[in-house]
Amino acid sequence: MSDRAIDSAVWSAQDNRTTAHRLATVHEAVLAGEEPDASPGAPRAVIGESWRRVLVSGVDPDRDRPQCPLSVAELERRRQMSQLATVLPVLHEGLLPAADAAQQIMVVTDAEGRVLWREGSAPVRRMADRLGFDKGADWTEDVVGTNAIGTALVARRPVLVHSAEHFVRSHHQWTCAAAPLHDPRDGRLLGTVDISGPAPSFHPTTLSLVSAVARLAEGQLRTRHHLSLERLRSSAAPMLARIGGRALAVDPSGWVVGVTGLTPPDRVALPKTPEAGPLWLPRYGMCILEPLPGGWLIRVGRQERDIGPSRVVLDLSGRNGSTVTVSGPAGSWSHELTPRHAELLFVLAAHPQGRSAAELARDLFGDDSRTVTVRAELSRLRRHFASVLAHRPYRFADGVEVELLLPPRPAHLLPQSLAPAVAAARRG
Repeated sequence: MSDRAIDSAVWSAQDNRTTAHRLATVHEAVLAGEEPDASPGAPRAVIGESWRRVLVSGVDPDRDRPQCPLSVAELERRRQMSQLATVLPVLHEGLLPAADAAQQIMVVTDAEGRVLWREGSAPVRRMADRLGFDKGADWTEDVVGTNAIGTALVARRPVLVHSAEHFVRSHHQWTCAAAPLHDPRDGRLLGTVDISGPAPSFHPTTLSLVSAVARLAEGQLRTRHHLSLERLRSSAAPMLARIGGRALAVDPSGWVVGVTGLTPPDRVALPKTPEAGPLWLPRYGMCILEPLPGGWLIRVGRQERDIGPSRVVLDLSGRNGSTVTVSGPAGSWSHELTPRHAELLFVLAAHPQGRSAAELARDLFGDDSRTVTVRAELSRLRRHFASVLAHRPYRFADGVEVELLLPPRPAHLLPQSLAPAVAAARRG
């Protein structure tokens, strides 16, 4: 049975107290020193993996860590900067009526696990206050242990945490269901939406409801993005028609709305904070960036051999995402990586001599027959990093210095990854 199916199976017992007692027994066994998956009454995989991380982080199951909530000014700044503010009406309409009817609360966090909005049942809000579960609170696993918000941020999928599946005992009277929300432009994690309340008040369909509403919100973000691309395309088309040579019009995330003199790509890898002027891009060499309303005009110039990249920093040290920074004589730029691309670059950095497609398939999937998937992902990577990556075998290009930044604790390396190579590195 898959984890997703088991999420609902938590509710199979007719008597909620029986279910809670069973989970509490498993919880106590693990705290007594048993491996999370060592007994027939073991926790679900997503919970067991979370408990391992939390044990490494030093969370005390008997004591809540003091919260350091955001200041009012910082909370307001994060709210204004968050793309999730634009989809709050969708979240409200989809979840608040059910939350109110079932005596629950709806919570929206950012990608760092900070609570930005909290609404719903007033009595449950007061219960949450006693746990520090209020606006501005840090609800990551490192601070409050296993919980739907923090665990969904790590697992990057919807998660239900019921009763004693919470690591900290003071949370055992609660059940929560959270789903991650992603930016449709680049897959970047934006935060989570969560429904929380007393354990007896939850229904088996809660996780499905939260997941469905999260998908609706992401759909609205996607629609807004498409509309912004159309506006940019309309304003850029006359300019591109007048340009001689090669040029592209892109939005701030690098999505291409028009080209001239080039085969149109879907997207161009831009720095996080591009500026007008000369810029080296890994696919096109030296370019000139000019601002457009809602994006950039990229004029592609002649690529010089002596300005290619000389250094790559692969930063996997954070818990909330991975980046690659490429540097050379023309400057440097950083790019956020998808989880799969982070896995691939980690393996290549760990094997400077290179890996074949079959070896990478074994590294990522434990199955050396999945070479088609590996080649497709590497093709996507090389669209952005053609001058950084080489093939036959797949590796970082000769002459490029590679620095790999890892988290202080091996157990925190790419925590959402199931790749065998990453799992082996976590074990040290």
